[in-house]
Amino acid sequence: MKTVGIFLFDEVEVLDFAGPFEVFSVGSQFSDPKEFKVFTFSAEGASIKGVNGLSINPEFGISNLPQIDYLVIPGGEGSNKVVAQEELLKKLQGLIDYSEWTMTVCSGSRILACLGLLDSRPFCTHNSVYSNISEISPSAIPRPDKRYIQSDSKLYTSAGISAGIDLAFYLLEKTFGKKLALETAQYMEYTNYPASK
Repeated sequence: MKTVGIFLFDEVEVLDFAGPFEVFSVGSQFSDPKEFKVFTFSAEGASIKGVNGLSINPEFGISNLPQIDYLVIPGGEGSNKVVAQEELLKKLQGLIDYSEWTMTVCSGSRILACLGLLDSRPFCTHNSVYSNISEISPSAIPRPDKRYIQSDSKLYTSAGISAGIDLAFYLLEKTFGKKLALETAQYMEYTNYPASK
C-alpha cells in the first residue's frame, strides 16, 4: 500500500495541510481496493501548534516514520524556523529524494529553495513569499500567474493556502486516476475541480 505523509511543524498554516489531508484522506476511502493511506508527522512526533493556536497531534516523528511514497510540505510562518534547522533539512532532503513526488503549499516552497531544489526551476508560492524565495534562490523562476506548477520531474509547488487543495486534486488524479478524483470532489462538494493551473 502506498502512503501520503504530511509534514507538520509549529506555526504551520492550517489549511495548507488540512486541505490536502482532506483530499487524500477522502480519496483513500473511495479507492477500491484501498490503494493508499495518509498520515501526519513532525520532527519529534510531539504535539504542535498551528497558526492561530490550533493544537495538532502528528502520528509520527521523523525517527519512527513508515515509508513515505508521496510527501506534502505545507507552509506557514513556522517554515522560517524549519529552514533554520540544518539537521531537520537534511532529513527532509532524504524524504524528498525517496518520495515518488513531493508537493509544497504556500511558503513550504521555502524549504525546497533552501535545499537548492528550486534553482533554475519554476515555482509557485504565496504572493508575499516570492521575494524571499528569490533571495534564497536567485535563479529560481517565479510563476505568480499560476495556481500550481510542476517544478521538476517529481516536485510540485502551489500558491498560497487554498491553492494546495487544487494541487492535491491534480496529483490525486495523476497518481490514482480521474474517476477517484471526481468521486472525491463530488463528496467534498468541491466545485473547483478540475482547477486550472
